[in-house]
Amino acid sequence: MEDKELMENHLLVVKGICDLYMHGTLEATTAEVHCAFKEALNEELDIQNKIYNLMSAKGWYKTDEAEQTKIESTKQKYSQN
Repeated sequence: MEDKELMENHLLVVKGICDLYMHGTLEATTAEVHCAFKEALNEELDIQNKIYNLMSAKGWYKTDEAEQTKIESTKQKYSQN
C-alpha cells in the first residue's frame, strides 16, 4: 500500500472517530462524561488537521475553489430567510 493510500485510510478512520466522539459529547448525561468526550474530540480534530495539512502539502488532498457566482447566490438565498 502506498503512502497516499495509508494517509487516506488514516484520515477516514480519524473522521469516523470524530463522529463518534461528537455524538458522545452531545448525548453525554453528566458533565464529566461530556468533558471527557469533548477533550477526546478536540484531540482527534487536531490529529485530523495534521493529517489534512500533510496530505495537502503533498498534493494528495485536492479541494476545488468555489465560484464567486455560486458564493453570491448562496449568500442571497440565506440572507432572505
